[in-house]
Amino acid sequence: MVILPSDYAEEFQQFCENNPQPCPVLEVLPSGSFEPRKIAPQADVRTDLPRYRIFRDGIPTSDSTDIRDLWSDDLVTFLLGCSFVAEDALMKAGLLLPHIAETGFVPMFRTTVPCKPAGRFNGNMVVSMRPFTPEEATRAAEITKHYPMAHGAPIHIGDPAYLGIKNIEKPEFGEPVTMTADHLPVFWPCGVTPQEAIVNAKPPIAITHAPGHMFVSDITSESTRI
Repeated sequence: MVILPSDYAEEFQQFCENNPQPCPVLEVLPSGSFEPRKIAPQADVRTDLPRYRIFRDGIPTSDSTDIRDLWSDDLVTFLLGCSFVAEDALMKAGLLLPHIAETGFVPMFRTTVPCKPAGRFNGNMVVSMRPFTPEEATRAAEITKHYPMAHGAPIHIGDPAYLGIKNIEKPEFGEPVTMTADHLPVFWPCGVTPQEAIVNAKPPIAITHAPGHMFVSDITSESTRI
């Protein structure tokens, strides 16, 4: 989720359209509206996330569990797709996800892969990583390509240095995950990418989900499959 002043909304929507894998848009709420009409009627984006991250002039200043005190009629909300949908499909296919058993938080990394800019919004892609054997990685790529609203297929399998990642054991977001000698790291575009663009755009206020603390909609995972 990303909430921005209306003056920034058009440029951010263009940024999402320019970078649909890390920023797949499910719904955009009109200025001042806090109730999704398409994916979660009667929900309230001000209270229904487990944790929010607040940015001031592009700097993350605090986290909160309720943003009603920050709300104004000038704010526009973007609800973006999440890899949790694809993870559900992977688990149903019998592919194990070690981070769920170990910490509950997937490791996420900043990369040197540039996003296509839009106005004041620009920056590099953030990716999430899940370890698989080579055979499993092929299956995971085939499964997730059918879920574009959950970031789609991996952008890279193998050497982290290809994406500019220096240490696979030290993610910038989330928690490290155990990898064995027969595992390959598999990288997907990540919904934390817009937060990096917000840092560069420096809006006076922006509110997002805290990494790993997503908004839960009423639509099913399979309804987004193609």
